[in-house]
Amino acid sequence: MTLVPGTVRPRRLRTTPALRRLVSESRLHPADLILPMFVKETLSEPAPLTSMPGVVQHTLDSLLEAANEAVDAGVGGLMLFGIPEHKDNDGSQADDPEGILNRALTLLRDNLGDTTVIMADLCLDEFTSHGHCGVLDSAGGVDNDATLTRYASMAVSQARAGAHVVGLSGMMDGQVAACREALDLEGFTDVVVMAYSAKYASAFFGPFREAVDSELQGDRKTYQQDPANGREAMRELDLDLAEGADIVMVKPGMPYLDVLAEVACESPVPVWAYQVSGEYAMIEFAASAGAIDRERAIEESLIAFKRAGADAILTYWATEVAQRLTSQTQDGAL
Repeated sequence: MTLVPGTVRPRRLRTTPALRRLVSESRLHPADLILPMFVKETLSEPAPLTSMPGVVQHTLDSLLEAANEAVDAGVGGLMLFGIPEHKDNDGSQADDPEGILNRALTLLRDNLGDTTVIMADLCLDEFTSHGHCGVLDSAGGVDNDATLTRYASMAVSQARAGAHVVGLSGMMDGQVAACREALDLEGFTDVVVMAYSAKYASAFFGPFREAVDSELQGDRKTYQQDPANGREAMRELDLDLAEGADIVMVKPGMPYLDVLAEVACESPVPVWAYQVSGEYAMIEFAASAGAIDRERAIEESLIAFKRAGADAILTYWATEVAQRLTSQTQDGAL
């Protein structure tokens, strides 16, 4: 069949790289990318992660070096996770001013100032001997309200250490209100509260366990969301907004693009997504096996977040992609 004159031909808009770039609906920019970073107290040199090729647990020195590289590449921010030498039931190192995470925050703030956005993971899982995101009750379950007291203390400690943003990733009910109130009472009214509003009990977090030396006993299904549920995420969004969240997060990313898109449609505040460790590992291992084109797969996965409505993306490829975006020729531009 021959098309008649005047027939609509969408392919006209795909004929050259320049034309495709001009009509692109979604774009990546280095400032859209946030680099998660792990700093471990006991290390004398960076420790590569076997489950996440190319990612390391940092020393304080290597953390600063990698942070400077990321900032030079134009990434939008840095999200820090700390791994202490000593872990206990209450995660006492989490709000210790001399704890590894708070020392790392101060190091970056002293050296980078306001040239980037310095963020802190606000959760207890890296600091507890049982690996849960909160304080345990006498029956071994996570005590929501006792955990809020710990989170409030962590928020103030992280703000004092220099965090611009505290990332509430524990999925405790009322965590945004508890941290916002604590920050305001201590005069940290400008510190941003970023809520992990939709964080699912996901298998895609697997490699992260190695990254933070997790000692998790059991699972987190009683406080993280059920992967079968979508409407529940919108309820969590409404609650976090009512409690004063400045930014909201969907995590993981690619398995929950439908949730991300709905949150982005409804949220009046910025919406971020986290490309988690399992997503990273799948692409890296598939590429190393020759199954996919690594760079194309990375860029396609990130543009999917933007297409779904994410304003920014936490990704372990942040520095690499930012460098590539900066140096791209017209033919390679997204």
